[in-house]
Amino acid sequence: MASNADQDNGADTMRSRVPGSRLKLWLLLEANRWVLAGVVLAGLFLTFVVLGHFDPVSLGSALTSTDPIDTLFQALTTAIITGVTLVVTINQLVLSQELGPLGDQRDRMEGALSFRQDLASTLSVGVVPAEPSAFLGALVDAAAARSETLAAAATESSDPQAREEIQSLTAEIRQNADGVSQQLDGAQFGTFAVVSAALNFNYSVKIYEARRIRAEHGDALPDDVTNALDELLELLELFGPAREHVKTLYFQWELIDLSRVLLYTALPALAVSVAMIVYVDDGASVAWTVLGVDGIVWLTSAATVVALTPFVLLVAYILRIATVAKRTLAIGPFVLREMDSNA
Repeated sequence: MASNADQDNGADTMRSRVPGSRLKLWLLLEANRWVLAGVVLAGLFLTFVVLGHFDPVSLGSALTSTDPIDTLFQALTTAIITGVTLVVTINQLVLSQELGPLGDQRDRMEGALSFRQDLASTLSVGVVPAEPSAFLGALVDAAAARSETLAAAATESSDPQAREEIQSLTAEIRQNADGVSQQLDGAQFGTFAVVSAALNFNYSVKIYEARRIRAEHGDALPDDVTNALDELLELLELFGPAREHVKTLYFQWELIDLSRVLLYTALPALAVSVAMIVYVDDGASVAWTVLGVDGIVWLTSAATVVALTPFVLLVAYILRIATVAKRTLAIGPFVLREMDSNA
């Protein structure tokens, strides 16, 4: 029976596991949110200018019979005010995780300390690192070390198929762990780098493979191989909740940043929308052209982009949060993607 590790070899990183364009995944996850929003807003601005210039009925002429600018910016003003309300909702969501009676806070503290003590005992160290990147790095480094121990012990196994599958699994773990450890080295929490590296350690399939090997070949494995396999499984099973904890902290951090970004951009967006309603009555008030395009088109396009900035930034941030959440819905040996299985 062929090992699934062979079939999934090279598909440990999230980019390799996700079908479709890598550019799409980069835009959803890796790209700086401000840069992504800036590119989108620049595209919208150019689109509005081109459409305004080639519109058979010029915007200046339309202002003499209808009032499209007033209608547009009244709607945008309402949307911006609604967006500020959304900021309050987001802050309530984040704060709800932090507020609570003393007993709840003590339970949170005890749970965190208990997990760290279990991890320190498993790693045989006095204290596990406090920084999220070093915390996860200690886990993946230990997984690589234990996979080496398992690979060395498996050479004494009399079952050639079990020996081959264990060697394949441990080689994959070492390769994956080395790459993730390099990504985590020096990664600063608050950026996406820590979570990105954690997502690249494909622990779910590794737990499944290790459990399958133990179930299928357990009776034929020597005690030292079985013990090394159990120790590796113990460590891999600790990585799941550790990654989820770091991911949860990142989500809270990102939502707080999103709240601040929306507040920073909502005020100028609201000011521009109100100014367009109050002061721009007709095309004659903007009697200039640039590159053959009427000034009213330039002004309206720019004002619309400024008014849309909070919404575009909201979309940019939520896209990344939603993508990470979708890729980490399951915890443990539960793989929500198509994979070959001979188990």
